[in-house]
Amino acid sequence: MSAPVLYSFRRCPYAMRARLALQAAGVQVELREIALKDKPGAMLQASPKGTVPVLVLPDRRVIDQSLEIMLWALQQGDPQDWLPTDAAARDQALACIARNDGPFKRALDRYKYPARFALTEGPAYREQGASTLQQWENRLTAQPFLQGTRWGLLDAAIAPFVRQFAHTDKAWFAEQDWPQLQGWLAAFEASPAFVAMMEKVPAWKAGDAPHITCFAYTATAPLAP
Repeated sequence: MSAPVLYSFRRCPYAMRARLALQAAGVQVELREIALKDKPGAMLQASPKGTVPVLVLPDRRVIDQSLEIMLWALQQGDPQDWLPTDAAARDQALACIARNDGPFKRALDRYKYPARFALTEGPAYREQGASTLQQWENRLTAQPFLQGTRWGLLDAAIAPFVRQFAHTDKAWFAEQDWPQLQGWLAAFEASPAFVAMMEKVPAWKAGDAPHITCFAYTATAPLAP
């Protein structure tokens, strides 16, 4: 049976979280790294919206929303128990992800790319994003991970976006009174899972030999500081 095809862009936080979940689930995929300025026709045919990630299953079903890819992957296998164990915890995790994908992502885009939105500068939006980061700091003060006592779906869904925000102005981020959040992010970036998931591969072109990967790493324990 052929592997699912994943169209991805290495630095896109949506694609990163999809790869993290596929990795955690042990799902092998044919990875097709794309060039944003030259999106392959096969990807656009599968998902005309033209954004990554796009997962094409062997039965030709297409999943082109990153959170849906994460949930699909973890339904195939969840050896590290990323999925919340009860309905209330699941609803809370999804509500936090919605905040990340809505107000926080809107502020992040305008902070990082002000010219894209006809803005002269982005600090005002940095402060908007910081209000969400303070919430994550508060959660991490009360518990080891955003999801609770162990790394899970919520952590993986949000970490790539916090990373992008932090890297926009590393000095500013380091100056903030967020010791728990800063430590959580540093542990994520130093983890074998992150390093493996961020493997650099050439941009895919039609006719290239398949690059099959499960973003594997040697550590078997759940991601943790």
